[in-house]
Amino acid sequence: MTKKEQQTLLNLARNTIISKINGQPLPIIDKPAEALQSESGCFVTIKKHGQLRGCIGSFISKQPLWLTVREMAVSAATRDPRFYPMKPEDLSDFRLEISVLSPLQQIQSVEEIKVGTHGIYLIKGQAQGVLLPQVATEYGWDRETFLRHTSMKAGLPENAWQKGSDIYIFSAEVFGED
Repeated sequence: MTKKEQQTLLNLARNTIISKINGQPLPIIDKPAEALQSESGCFVTIKKHGQLRGCIGSFISKQPLWLTVREMAVSAATRDPRFYPMKPEDLSDFRLEISVLSPLQQIQSVEEIKVGTHGIYLIKGQAQGVLLPQVATEYGWDRETFLRHTSMKAGLPENAWQKGSDIYIFSAEVFGED
């Protein structure tokens, strides 16, 4: 994806959040570039003062990427259960990051996980947890620590990844506002 296409998606996500919070119609892209029309999953992350403020995404999409980014921006701002829905006063200082995802790939061995390259999606019973590739890098985690935190994100004991879990990996093209 070109820098211009990345900037288009970042602007779209920002304007979508502002429009949604202010009760205005959501923006559209009249003639999206070809890369923005792919059916890729993505996550939209909102940070306020450097701290996580919302992060929602989808691994698959049956619509153009730009529409998925718009949908995930709304969800990250208003539906992340860890945070209250954003209000107009929250719009003054936030930064966005978008992760455009590769398809999921189930692994047979945790040795296949490359920290800093792969994100982890863990499923055990009804529990599910996901951490994006950049999370391990930001916190300086090794593979086992990354797996433990993904287990805990799923609401499971930290060693749940060791037995009876389905583990998938994915990569992401990550870009954000400076």
